[in-house]
Amino acid sequence: MIELKPFAALGGADHGWLKAKHHFSFASYYDPANMGHGALRVWNDDEIAPNTGFPAHPHRNMEIITYVREGAITHQDSLGNKGRTEAGDVQVMSAGSGIRHSEYNLEPTTTRIFQIWIEPTTDGGQPTWGAKPFPKSDRSGKLVTLASGFADDSDALPIRAKARVLGTTLKAGETAEYSADKARHIYLVPAAGSVKVNGVRVNARDGAAIRDEATLKITALEDSELVLVDAA
Repeated sequence: MIELKPFAALGGADHGWLKAKHHFSFASYYDPANMGHGALRVWNDDEIAPNTGFPAHPHRNMEIITYVREGAITHQDSLGNKGRTEAGDVQVMSAGSGIRHSEYNLEPTTTRIFQIWIEPTTDGGQPTWGAKPFPKSDRSGKLVTLASGFADDSDALPIRAKARVLGTTLKAGETAEYSADKARHIYLVPAAGSVKVNGVRVNARDGAAIRDEATLKITALEDSELVLVDAA
């Protein structure tokens, strides 16, 4: 089963410096029938104007993955971590028992990100932050695990949830396949381009909520970049 969520139909808000679209209920957008997809709680599509951003604010008991689509995001937190994550790369913050952080676009152009929140398997624990470059050439034509709560995914950034975040870039006509337990919750969003997923067309920034599909066949209709979450 594949439920398409067209980008134009997503909830959202325009704060001037921040243009946000919400795949699930978030902040002022509330829909009791759209609170998440399994353990996947938030998927925000954010456009952040130059020299603006989110001042320090708290989080707890959430795995927060930021996938940078364009530009760069600069992070600073109450643990003393500082980092700048560029387009194509990923940062992960395990909020654990509690952390404060800020995220700013200090670049001269708009930064575009996907921010993904996944509920952890267990609450509490020491908060952590990490970032890693994932060159697009390394994931061309295949799904690469970017963040994972599974020990076998040793090259991925660790999260505290039985979930994976994967990414790929596909040339027009290329196909990637992904196998998952049919009981899992899969959510897929093209950052750019358009694809067919088991015959269903998914355009740039649309969401596809997937259940009861043992194998996904993802075919690029044009040069495409996409992110996929596999959650409990």
